[in-house]
Amino acid sequence: MSTTINSFNGDQQQSSSSPDVGDLEKHYIDAKAFILSATTKDGINLYDHLAHCISQLLTDQPREATDLVEDISKTIKSETTPTQHDTLRDRPAPDSEHCLAAEQKPLFEKVDHNEELDDEALQSPLPHILEQAYYFEQAGIGLGKDESYRIWLALKQLADKGQIDKLRFWGKIFGTQKNYFIAEAEQNVDDETDENELHEEAHISDDNRHPNEEEMDGEEDMLPKSNYKPPPVVPKEERGTGVNKYTYYVCNHPGGVWVKLPIVTPAQISQARLIKHYFTGDLNKEITSYPAYSGTERNYLRAQIARISATSSVSPAGKFKFSEEEEETEDEGARESYQENEDFKGATLSELLDEELNGWVHHVQYILPQGRTKWWNPGENVDKEEEENEEEEEMKAETEEIEPEQGPPLLTPIGADAEIQTTKAWTARISSHLIPQYACAFVRSNLWPGSYAFARGAVWENIYVGFGHKYATSDYGPELPPLPANEYSDGPEIGEAEDPSPEEEAKARAAEEQAADEGEEEEAEEEIDNEDDDN
Repeated sequence: MSTTINSFNGDQQQSSSSPDVGDLEKHYIDAKAFILSATTKDGINLYDHLAHCISQLLTDQPREATDLVEDISKTIKSETTPTQHDTLRDRPAPDSEHCLAAEQKPLFEKVDHNEELDDEALQSPLPHILEQAYYFEQAGIGLGKDESYRIWLALKQLADKGQIDKLRFWGKIFGTQKNYFIAEAEQNVDDETDENELHEEAHISDDNRHPNEEEMDGEEDMLPKSNYKPPPVVPKEERGTGVNKYTYYVCNHPGGVWVKLPIVTPAQISQARLIKHYFTGDLNKEITSYPAYSGTERNYLRAQIARISATSSVSPAGKFKFSEEEEETEDEGARESYQENEDFKGATLSELLDEELNGWVHHVQYILPQGRTKWWNPGENVDKEEEENEEEEEMKAETEEIEPEQGPPLLTPIGADAEIQTTKAWTARISSHLIPQYACAFVRSNLWPGSYAFARGAVWENIYVGFGHKYATSDYGPELPPLPANEYSDGPEIGEAEDPSPEEEAKARAAEEQAADEGEEEEAEEEIDNEDDDN
């Protein structure tokens, strides 16, 4: 009986120490309420976060689950937490697409329609890019409708700045890092000289300084001084003439800042013909090449644009004509300007697709080997004081004997271009043989791959899309360095004689001894004769 009572008392004590079922449920409800109430600013609570972590662990079932709990929790937080509200972790850099969209957003801003649009406001040098892109697409070349429309909007921003009489999209040059979108503008306003041009002029003047000029300014140096004089620097053509007739603006993508390229010098064009450089997209990039290029990538880009334009800018025959003053000139090479033919109504497909390629003509002046479109005589700027010296007169006579460089005149048919080995310089095609009545004719340059021109009726245009390299029939090889100049002329007076052999030395000694003995005998005979005379 006592045992039963003791066991009853023990069970009663154990039940009194443990909580009731209602208390446990209450604690569970309070704990769950606390976990649900512990939310962040973004509305994410601890209960959902733990549920996601546990479900992820049960799905993957990794072996080292204890060590991976923190990583799983951090990953779930990064996926559910918006980037703009998270200031504790490192934010990833925005991708290029979002950055480009932010820069191109101003292109699509609406214009205030409250302003009245008069005829002067609607007159703009902006070309119809989408119409041109439609015809170029038929010819098999194009940048896509979206990119063409963005280029159109970017050109509108450039045209709205004013001081541009004529504007067109020149083309696109690919780069290893960024690309170049190029716009060609014709400006009649007298622009001020750019800082880049002033810097180039100062650089040229420093390079042409006499090597001994600094020594001549100071104390006299007893060392011999060289009489070498560098050849005269070919002067550049001023803006608005020759290779600098047009002004070019470039940007890395539509919506970017348009950068005005400097004018090109003859030296930069001549050096660009000797090297082959892939563009990077950075205008300030230094060019490492042999021969060394005097300028950065912006100067090399401007030189390549001039070369491509002079070779592959073509138009239908009859679109332009010479003025009456130009027609009166006998020398065809003196024709430097032309004007649009108002009577031109468009060329037919048969004329544009002629096998002789006489339906297309060049309307940009040819660049001479000198680097200019108009030849410059080096003997024109010889000082009168220097002409008195004989050497100077001889040098002048030699320069006068140089024949002036000549190139094909303007409006020359492209069929007269030199062939590339056995391939013609141009290829003419029709966009469609199925519906020829609505097709357009186009030509492709084989010398500068990527240069195209189309024509349909009175509508025509040129474009270049490529890497900016000229076609080469062989692999590129850098030019060899020049042979060293002869400082002295070879002659016996400065030539070093060879050492005689022992036999030759013995013969020379024997000859000297024999000559000495003969001389002694002659002296002895003379003394005897003198004594006889005295007696």
